[in-house]
Amino acid sequence: MEPMTRVVLALDAPEVLEELLHFLDRSGAAQVVATVSDAKQVEDALRHLEPDLVLAEPRLAPCVPADIPCIAVASRESVAALRAAIAAGVRAFTVWPVERDDLLAHVREFATARDALQRRAAVVSVHASRGGAGCTFVATHLARAMAHADRSCILIDVDPWGDDVASALGIPEGAEGVHSVQDLAGVVAEITPERFGEAVWSHPSGFGVVVAPRLDAGAMGGEAVRRVVDLAAASADVVVLHTSASLDPTTRWCLTTADVIVEVLALDVSSFRASSRTAARLAPDVDDRLWFVVNRASRAEVTPADVERVFGRPARAVLPADGSVPRLQDHGQLLSPRSRTTRAIARLGDQITTIQTSIRGAA
Repeated sequence: MEPMTRVVLALDAPEVLEELLHFLDRSGAAQVVATVSDAKQVEDALRHLEPDLVLAEPRLAPCVPADIPCIAVASRESVAALRAAIAAGVRAFTVWPVERDDLLAHVREFATARDALQRRAAVVSVHASRGGAGCTFVATHLARAMAHADRSCILIDVDPWGDDVASALGIPEGAEGVHSVQDLAGVVAEITPERFGEAVWSHPSGFGVVVAPRLDAGAMGGEAVRRVVDLAAASADVVVLHTSASLDPTTRWCLTTADVIVEVLALDVSSFRASSRTAARLAPDVDDRLWFVVNRASRAEVTPADVERVFGRPARAVLPADGSVPRLQDHGQLLSPRSRTTRAIARLGDQITTIQTSIRGAA
């Protein structure tokens, strides 16, 4: 794929702007990430978007810092325009549309091969093969545990059918600053990893949240999920994915590419059977990355010790039952950090922290 130049157009003339937009779009050599028409807009675009190149009319060229390449574009050649461009220290001066070929050649010179985003996060996919086992509970509390351990964490709801994360955290529909996976997928190319944390909703406990689409579940395609997860993994220490119970292609991608898969089990036969089928369908792709977590452990015919008997490995964590959970979830609240269950999840988070440290060390 040909490298593309990320361009900001700083032009005030609507007719020139429209022509140049179409020209660059057809060329396949550039991606216009913003169009601006005054000094303040230029400053904001450069600060947030970090483009490879600015195409600016001569009067706006002085607004572009010297370390950002700028090419002056004028609709006619004049002494005043040339002087303004020279004073601004632009890399080139072109007349539109007469010198369109020269302009395109300059644009190509500043193309940056967009390297694959380098993952710095431990990506944790939380999954439950049977509904009601506690996937949402574990995912939300694990995200808080990571934040309390001074790890930057982003929780992403990639289950398109439930919107359970938003409900469990008490995020009202239409709340300011709340974005879905689909919302962010459309602007991934315009957000750097350093800025991604500013684009997600911040929970009071300190972790970021990206919700599932609320109105159109079918809108959250696999490519959208991949884009957002990749960007999140380049911007945070830990990314927690709240996945669907199904093994649709998107969920399978989330599980097989995660550093850790937390499979949440309830202490009943149906939960064990469902998780056994999941493990069999994913094998051998997940290997030792599949961690079993028992939720709501209490006296029952099926015990935590049965995890090793059935799955060949012991549970990584056993979370004791807590009768206050249903009431708190109904009000969009999390358990107290001092509860036994919360402390057990924190210990699980400590194990994941070891994984994240090794990823950072390898990078």
